[in-house]
Amino acid sequence: MRTIFFDIDSQLDFLYPAGALYVPGAERIVPAIARLNRHAMAHGIPVVATTDAHTENDPEFQVWPAHCVAGTMGQHKAESTLLGKRVVVPNQECRLALDGAEQIVVEKQHVDAFTAPNMGRIVELLAADAFVVYGVVTEICVLFAARGLLKYGKPVTIVTDAVAALSAEASARALAEICAAGGRLALASEIA
Repeated sequence: MRTIFFDIDSQLDFLYPAGALYVPGAERIVPAIARLNRHAMAHGIPVVATTDAHTENDPEFQVWPAHCVAGTMGQHKAESTLLGKRVVVPNQECRLALDGAEQIVVEKQHVDAFTAPNMGRIVELLAADAFVVYGVVTEICVLFAARGLLKYGKPVTIVTDAVAALSAEASARALAEICAAGGRLALASEIA
């Protein structure tokens, strides 16, 4: 069975108090994300890592404060979540060269990773039988990623101690929605 791990938006602007759109307490999940990514690398499991890569006047900033502007420090992934053999896929249609990549960093400009022009192609090329999802924010980008992956009709697992939320109530609703759609919940220790 071929599983693909999805590391959603583990970027400095979300994970740490100095970040432009800090998710309170998110720094606590960084070790779990790093452990999951290293486990994937050690077992030949590809990691698809989404990253916001906004322009300076991005339309999303009408809803959210400016964050993860392409090229800024806050847009970077947390160092411990990076894998050695990685490719960055820009938020524009392009030729995909994924051979040998342990980590595929998919840039996006919307909360829904499946609006990135290459995401569907990447999922198809990787031909997974199951998906494992973790990162930030549970009730926003993680939820959108899970919704998109559930459409493939394959098992989707959310790693509950490797996600962080802005609101406990909204997070609970998001996880309930994912489970109602056929997803399941697990702890990092059950995965890695």
